[in-house]
Parts: sequence; C-alpha cells; structure tokens
Amino acid sequence: QVQLVESGGGLVQAGGSLKLSCAASGTIFNSSVMAWYRQAPGKQRELVAAINRYGTTNYADSVRGRFTISRDNAKNTVYLQMNSLKPEETAVYYCNLGFGSRNYWGQGTQVTVSS
Repeated sequence: QVQLVESGGGLVQAGGSLKLSCAASGTIFNSSVMAWYRQAPGKQRELVAAINRYGTTNYADSVRGRFTISRDNAKNTVYLQMNSLKPEETAVYYCNLGFGSRNYWGQGTQVTVSS
C-alpha cells in the first residue's frame, strides 16, 4: 500500500513563495513518477509538474520558470517550490504517484494566494 501525505500549503501574498512536500510510504517511490496537480474551485484538476525516477522534469507552461519540482529518494519525498505565485493559482494541490498501472493520490493541501 502507498500513502501520500502533503504539507506546506497555506496563505501567501501574490508574488510570494511556498514549498510543498509530499512524503510517500511503501517501497516503490524510487521507481515511480511523481507529480503535482492542482484543482481550483469549479475547474478540472490539472498537471502542474512531474518528475520521473531519473530526475527528468516536466512542467505546465503556466508555471515553467517559476515552479521547481524535485525529489529526495532517500526520504521518499517529492517537493514543489513555488515562486512568484499568482492569485489565480489558488487551488488544492495534490501529490500523485504513478507506478505502471497503479496510481495514488494524496489528500491535497490548500494554497491560497491573496492579491
């Protein structure tokens, strides 16, 4: 079984920064693709950033250059450093672990960006 626990969300002013963390249980973390998604009220969940087992990253166009995804395999943890945050990025941010056909989600952490 895999459990994902996100932390680091909160309230920040526009232009500010937050760093999200997602700690995974189990033994498949090192071989998994880790990703961050977000879902704003009334909108579909969207991919923000992803990182594979080799450290190759992928970003949504809207966050490229401002957000950085990273992973620490020794700690079974993935991070999302978010800089220059915008009010429209207010959302619940979810951690995702993908391993073959298996897919796991965290409970989400709220990020609120005030204008």
